[in-house]
Amino acid sequence: MRTLDGFTNRIWLAMAGKKSPWGDKDGGPGRGSNEPTGDGDGKNGDKTRGPRNPWLPPGSGGNDGRRSPNIEDIFKNRGPEGPRRSGGGGPGGPNFRFPQRPGGKSWFPIAVVGIIALGLIATSVHLVGPQQQAVVKTLGNFTRTMDPGLNFSAPFPIEIVDVEDVQGVRTERIPGSDSQVKLILTGDQNLVDLSYIVRWNISDLAAFKFNVVDPVETVKEAAEAAMRASVAETELDETFSGQGRAAIEQDVRERMQRTLDGYRAGVRVLGVEIEKADPPAQVVDAFRDVQVAEQNADANRNQARGYAQQVLAQAQGEAEAFDKVYEEYRLAPEVTRQRLYYETMERVLSQTPKTIVETDNVTPYLPLPEIRRRADQSQQQQQPSTTVTAPEGQ
Repeated sequence: MRTLDGFTNRIWLAMAGKKSPWGDKDGGPGRGSNEPTGDGDGKNGDKTRGPRNPWLPPGSGGNDGRRSPNIEDIFKNRGPEGPRRSGGGGPGGPNFRFPQRPGGKSWFPIAVVGIIALGLIATSVHLVGPQQQAVVKTLGNFTRTMDPGLNFSAPFPIEIVDVEDVQGVRTERIPGSDSQVKLILTGDQNLVDLSYIVRWNISDLAAFKFNVVDPVETVKEAAEAAMRASVAETELDETFSGQGRAAIEQDVRERMQRTLDGYRAGVRVLGVEIEKADPPAQVVDAFRDVQVAEQNADANRNQARGYAQQVLAQAQGEAEAFDKVYEEYRLAPEVTRQRLYYETMERVLSQTPKTIVETDNVTPYLPLPEIRRRADQSQQQQQPSTTVTAPEGQ
């Protein structure tokens, strides 16, 4: 019981400090030293009273000290800021005041003026980089440009400064991704899938900013129009060759520059590079078969040309030799005729067996060349058998 009684007293002390709001008829720790004791019914002649209402602030009036709790009184003493103090409060309280200057005046006007002055200075000083330029708009209208370096202008919003990189190379890839297909019609009524890159920069910043609505989109459209016009004048095979691509790239760059100059877009086209030139995906296999057939035809044509050149060279050589012989024949016809006869007979008879027969007395002719030839043939026929039988003799 003592343990339970001590625990109860601790709860009372935690709820109301060292004074219990409920009172204690036994004069326990719940009663203050200044409160009289009583039976709690309020009917005795002494100044006794019942338990005090814990929701009322200290010193509240009433005959018996009881009245209905007021929500304003509850939050007045137990709000998130704690008990309110007279003459102000903590920071963030209802009576928070801005710090004052030594003369008693507020710092708030000076802080506002300082912030405004700092903003005016920040919008009036501009540092333009070495590769940049800036355009200045006064009340929304273009007035001038700023060169690289430290520049000054009227504060915002009187003058608005827009800085751009004018020397940096900008790149536009058409089409935008590898998954997209850009089919273009060639001069021989074929389709080719082209992807290319356009490199450009700004030549006139004022024209770039104010003459066209969307300069980047204008560059893309001019590039596509120039590419279609150039490829339409080129055959399909030329678009696949390196020399043909170089000619197309140069032509597209010149066409783009003329178009953009006509728009006064302030853009300088630096170059065009064709990344890919392929047939459409639907006809890739057939196109490869055609290419193989064309390569085979080219090989056959080259072989025929080589043979024709060889025969022609041989005929020309023989004609030149005949011309030389004819010149000699004209100088000495009988001698030349006899020499040609002897040379022809020598060339023909050297390859045939010969038998010489005299008309008066027939003398047998011993064909020594024929005998020698037959001896050589028999020796060649016996040589393999000798080679085979040689190991057996060992």
